[in-house]
Amino acid sequence: MGLTGGIGSGKSEVSRRLAAHGAVIIDADVAARAVVAPGTPGLACVAEAFGAGVLGPDGALDRARLGTIVFSDPDLRARLNAIIHPLVREWMSAAERAAVDGAGGDLVVVHDVPLLAEGGRGGDFDLVIVVDVPPDRQLERLVRQRGMAPDQARARIAAQASREQRLAVADIVIDNSGTLADLDRRVDEVWADLRGRTQV
Repeated sequence: MGLTGGIGSGKSEVSRRLAAHGAVIIDADVAARAVVAPGTPGLACVAEAFGAGVLGPDGALDRARLGTIVFSDPDLRARLNAIIHPLVREWMSAAERAAVDGAGGDLVVVHDVPLLAEGGRGGDFDLVIVVDVPPDRQLERLVRQRGMAPDQARARIAAQASREQRLAVADIVIDNSGTLADLDRRVDEVWADLRGRTQV
């Protein structure tokens, strides 16, 4: 199944809670770092597409520099995604196969994919969980918790799918506009639902 949510929605909090319940989390952010690690074909493709200036002195990807380039230009962001997304999907599929092959009994595998709606990947999963908060709450969290300037936070939010686009692919919605205790209760409910589905 897929798990997604906009930046500042608290998707990572939900992912951690599902992992604590026993879910196997396959994280697209981990995959995205792995496929552009030094020496990988993915890093070579990114450097070829965006220039050697996106590499740090140690030859690793300078994510901040690359982010500055692509977040201000939708065409360049699409170009980067065309390189990275297929590699990430391949990495995540391999990770799921390894998890399933090594497990006994029922297993809940959750693909944590921040850009699931943007990549048109809703149909890739038998179930999609969306962590939802109003845009003003996203903005407030990015400014307060991550120290972003308001304009930078708005640009990051605007670069992702809209709230409506994410909700359109949702099978289950986790509202994270309340307290952490509220979130705990909702994740507990969702976990019980997921376990019931895997045991059918």
